[in-house]
Amino acid sequence: MASTQPHGTTDRRPVRTAGKAGLGVAAAGIVLFNISPLLNWVQIEGTDDRRTGYETDSLVPFIAYLGLGLLVAMAYAAKRARRGQHRGLTLVSMAVAIAATIQCVAFALNPMGGLERGDLLSTQIGVFVGILGAAIWAVGSGLLAKEVEGDDADHDVDVRTSASEQRSARA
Repeated sequence: MASTQPHGTTDRRPVRTAGKAGLGVAAAGIVLFNISPLLNWVQIEGTDDRRTGYETDSLVPFIAYLGLGLLVAMAYAAKRARRGQHRGLTLVSMAVAIAATIQCVAFALNPMGGLERGDLLSTQIGVFVGILGAAIWAVGSGLLAKEVEGDDADHDVDVRTSASEQRSARA
């Protein structure tokens, strides 16, 4: 940081930034999860009547759109943040992905929405694509969260050393 260096000098050490692999993995999971509502999630047993994720539960597309919003925010942070990520945002993304995974697993075990209509429902491919997408999203967010951020210990030591050098230069 130039402000902690003696007047007229700058810090030429490279700034460690977060790797982008986790963001790429999270993006792949979010895209996959956003495909899942377009697929069949349930079939009424004994019929050919199938329902997509959009028709089954409004929470399914909401989580998918929330994932897209989090992806845009994480990509923005990767571009604008000094260290290439914002850990709080990344952890929120991971929490939403874990919740989405659990919601899809619960849906696979006992499809929601049939009880009030008296339907016997069996799960279809869309639920399992949702589980896979949400799990990949969670893993990618976790990979990004473990990367360096503004609380990097090496950076803190460098700043303190530079400040003490600055005081000794003034004396």
